[in-house]
Order: sequence, then structure tokens, then C-alpha cells
Amino acid sequence: MRYHIGDLNPEELLRLYGRMLKPRMIEEKMLILLRQGKVPKWFSGMGQEAISVGVASALKDSEYILPMHRNLGVFTTRNVPLKRLFAQWQGKASGFTKGRDRSFHFGSQEHKIVGMISHLGPQLGVANGIALADLIRKKKRVTAVFTGEGATSEGDFHEALNVASVWNLPILFCIENNGYGLSTPTREQYNCEHLADRAKGYGIEGRIIEGNNILEVYTKVNELCKALRKRPRPVLLEFKTFRMRGHEEASGIKYVPEKIIKEWAKKDPIANFEAFLLKEGVLNDKKIEKLKTDYMEEINMSLKVAFDEDPVVFNGKMELDDLYQKNEDVSIEPNALDAQEIRFVDAVSQGLRQSMEEHNELVLMGQDIAEYGGVFKITDGFVKEFGRNRVRNTPICESVIVSTAMGLSINSMKAVVEMQFADFVSSGFNPIVNYLAKIHYRWGQNADVVIRMPCGGGVGAGPFHSQTNEAWFTKTPGLKVVYPAFPADAKGLLTASINDPNPVLFFEHKGLYRSISGDVPKEYYTLPLGKASLLKEGNDVSIVTFGAGVHWALETLERHSNISADLIDLRTLAPLDTEAIYQSVQKTGKLIILQEDTLFGGVASDISAMVTEHCFEYLDGPVRRVASLDTPVPFAKNLEEGFLPKKRFEDDLLELLAY
Repeated sequence: MRYHIGDLNPEELLRLYGRMLKPRMIEEKMLILLRQGKVPKWFSGMGQEAISVGVASALKDSEYILPMHRNLGVFTTRNVPLKRLFAQWQGKASGFTKGRDRSFHFGSQEHKIVGMISHLGPQLGVANGIALADLIRKKKRVTAVFTGEGATSEGDFHEALNVASVWNLPILFCIENNGYGLSTPTREQYNCEHLADRAKGYGIEGRIIEGNNILEVYTKVNELCKALRKRPRPVLLEFKTFRMRGHEEASGIKYVPEKIIKEWAKKDPIANFEAFLLKEGVLNDKKIEKLKTDYMEEINMSLKVAFDEDPVVFNGKMELDDLYQKNEDVSIEPNALDAQEIRFVDAVSQGLRQSMEEHNELVLMGQDIAEYGGVFKITDGFVKEFGRNRVRNTPICESVIVSTAMGLSINSMKAVVEMQFADFVSSGFNPIVNYLAKIHYRWGQNADVVIRMPCGGGVGAGPFHSQTNEAWFTKTPGLKVVYPAFPADAKGLLTASINDPNPVLFFEHKGLYRSISGDVPKEYYTLPLGKASLLKEGNDVSIVTFGAGVHWALETLERHSNISADLIDLRTLAPLDTEAIYQSVQKTGKLIILQEDTLFGGVASDISAMVTEHCFEYLDGPVRRVASLDTPVPFAKNLEEGFLPKKRFEDDLLELLAY
């Protein structure tokens, strides 16, 4: 292995050596503890220390780095306290996730580190968002994100590189190519000679770096960082390396030919660099012994602190409290005296525009939302008012755009993502339910993201543009789900959702966009999330619904003026206003729940179960659920009318009243 010192002085050379030695010694200790049963699992990065240390050393402390589970050297180079790392790995309360996640699945704003999730792809998009925030603010910073050669087959990898290229984001995409994705060799994962060659297809630079050579890694990455700070752009780096242990210790390495193991053992980054420094007279046996003694003392002392800490204690209230970041926002009351009658679609647009004025670091992202104004024209004119930095057309890549929104939040900005149709959210499902929803519970980082969801049937749009899929998300702890039925609610709940520091799925029934109008206060205001609206009061039956169902229920009650009903518009599905539902049922004794979603597994099912559990003694009849058929949404008008529950609701309501 050839080393070129260049302009590096002896102090810098020793620093790089020490930074590699420390994580190696920690790993050696972890393997002993693993065999003793004192740690539950270990993902080794032995043999890859030069990459972690070289990249982390080239970045400034103020620049974000997104490592994976073999990048212990990133954490130690950033001086993350060992006692907290050890507590994290043992599931102790003083770890970064309070025992809620393991290994390196955490982040630390203090150290500008954002850890991975097991669904590897989203972190590449998160890096996009972090870098985008720096670019918008004109901060001359670089973001580095790690991935393995296996994860380069994921769609998020390709989406992230494409978006970073289109937007000229200053990111180092670092591939640690160690030859195997768990046990699958690279020849079974991709069919190009080098992964760095893929950069050309995205219109970006690609470099191959000898990943076991600390001086090559550090000097080349340092040079790139300086260049990217001056001229922002993404670069794809492929580090050729090898992991000396299994995917994780239980896997072993029997699937690796012995010849390859022996060849790479000769390229050990620490042993080779140590020999080089000894030869150059920069290092001697005394200095090596001193470093090892100091590190081992720190390791043992930190381990003792972690081992002596009591096991984490379950506290149900704390678990639930930590699901969301506390929202300290004060509601802004609407001025009903200064209102105008506008359509639902205009109320959404107005709420979005006034939120952009209220929050100068709010970024809108979505397909065709810039000059075109979106397919529903909600953002028409926004580019002229707020500029292309804040109103951004995106490629067709829902997954990475959701992850990008997460990155903006990590870098202290707000984001609103428009799904062109709610149906398309399935392409962005993973980062919503596995990243946005869980991140605050895991390590206290909020996801300040609103995802707008134009949804609903009744407009002849067929199976892929008509779903109302709120139940996909009400099932996921950590998400908030809002679903207004009236223009004034749409505006006030949207502004409140944007103010809320937690992830919100904001459903907008496109069938209501231009068919429903109402008086909407002109000025900026908010409405509280989690508070239902009692539209009508009566004694015979409680009707609980939301979205278009509210209007179907109103039409039915207009035809039957003799029915005395409580009509509850839920407005927010998560959190759910159960108190309003229970109070109504305790008064009327009968409950019918109307939803546009298909019946099985919908919101109505949970409301029915909760009322049966908590209000059983008040019921004078069975709880009725009315919903669409359990089929995809059909296209033809007559088929769609039969699919939707609008007509069936009237029959079921009358039947319940007669019970």
C-alpha cells in the first residue's frame, strides 16, 4: 500500500492513526463482550476504519454526516462520549434512544450525526434535505452520507442521486463497497464494473478511492469538500474495501473464499499505516503503547459506567409522551367578522400562501407545483411570490422527496410535500411510516413535515386517483392525520398542521375542491388539531363522519327533517376526539359511522370498537359502520356510485333508528 504524505504534518498523521486505532480497540472489546453474552449483537466495521475516519476528519464539525452501522469511526472522530455509546448498545436509559432502538440507529444534533434506519435507502434522501437547507441559506457546507454496495440497488439510491444532481446539492454519496451484501457477492447485485461508473448517468462526478488507505481517503475527500463548498454539487464516491467480519457476528464469513480473506488481511488499514509511520519515524513503540493504554482506560471506565447503570424501566406515560414533540404553538383565533365566501380549493391555497408568509423557511415540494401551479392549481403564482428555492418542482420520486423533507426538518426548516394524488403516496410509504413517524420516539428529533393528500372518489378517476387511504396512516403511531370537510376548516387546520412540529398527513378531498364554498376569515388563523366539530345536535342518533361523508350526511338529514341527530365532523383522525364521540353516544344511545374508505380495517372499525368498549351500557342498538365496498375504486359512473356508501348510508341510518 502506497502512502503519500503531501502537506500533512506529523501531528496530523498521528491524529489519523489514533482516530483509526480507537474504534478498532472498541470493536475488539465488543467482540469479547459479545462472546461473554454482555452485549446482544454487533455489526463490525473492522477493516473499514480508514473510510469512516478519513471522511469524518475531512468534514467540519458543523457539517452533517449520515453514517451506517459499520461507521463507528465517525462517532469516535466526532467525540461522541463512549459511555453514551455503550449505554446505547446495551439499551440503557442514558443511551441516545432511551433503550428504544439498538446499535447505531440514532442521531445526535450536538455532533451533527444522523443515524440510519434498517430500511437503508431513506437516509440518502435525508442527506438531500440537509444539503438543500444549507444551499437555500447559502451556507458553504458539505453533507456526507454513507451506504453499502447492497443498498445501491434500492430505488431510493437512484432517486436521491437524481434529485441531488438536478438541484446541485453539495453531497458526498459514499459507497463502502466491501464485496458482499450480507452474503450476496457483488456479481449478483449489479452488472457494471464499478459503482462509481453510475455517476455519469446522473450527470455527476464519480470517483473510486482505495478505502483502506487512510491518506488517500482523507486527502481526496478533504480536497473534494473544499471544492464543493465553493461550487455546490453532488459527488459519488466508491470506496473499495472489505469487512473482516460477518454482516453481523452471528453470520460468520464462511461464504467468503479463504483466498480473498487472506488478500484483504494484508491490506489492513491500521496495520499498514502503523508500519508506514514507524518507518517514517513519526510513530514509535512508546507512542503506540501510550495511545493503547489511554484508549483502553477510557473504554473500560466508560463500560463500567454503562454496565453499572440500572436496566431501563418501562414508563407507559413517558413512552406515549415521547411519541410527538410537544407543540407549544398558541392557536390564533379566526376573525369571523372579516370573512369572504371562497371555495374549498381556494381556502387550501390561501392557508398555504399565508403559511409561506408566516414561515420564511417553509419549503414546498411536489410534482408540477412551481410555474404550473400543481394539477389542482393550488400553488398557482407561488413561484413569483416566494421564488423557486422555496417552491420546488420535483422529479417523479415520492420516496426520496419525503426523505428530503425529513432532512429539511433535521436542518431546522419546515416542509410541505404535495402528493399529486393521495394514491401515489404508496411510492413514498416507507419514509413516512418508518422514518417520519418514528424519529421523535427513537431519538428526540422531530419531523416538521406536512404531506398534502388530494384524495377521494366521485369524480370518475378510477382505481389509481380516487382512494381515500387515511387508514394506512392512522394505524401508524407518530403520525397525525387531518381530514377537513369545509373551506374554513381546511385553511385553519392546514396552517395549524404546518405550525405543528410533528409529521401530518393532510387529506384534501378533491371532489370538494370546487363544489363546496363557505365563509373563510381572510387573515391568518389556526384551528386546534384533535378537536371534532358538532355540526348538528339531536337526541335520536349520533352520526360520526369526516371528509365528503359530512356532506352526504347533511344531505340525508335535509331529506329527513324529522331525524334528531348529533352530527360530528371529526376533522382530525389522529389524534382522535374520542371525548366528543363518547359524550354524544351517551346522550343518544345509537351510533352510525360513515367513511368513504373501504369498510374492513378503516377508521370506523376502531371507533366502533372503542365505543363498544367504553360506552356499551349506553347503547340502545348495534353500532353501524357504513363504508365503500371492499374493492378498488371503479371508473364508470354507475359502478363508482354503487361502490361509494352515499346511497347506502340513508338506508342504514333509517334501519338503525327503527331498531
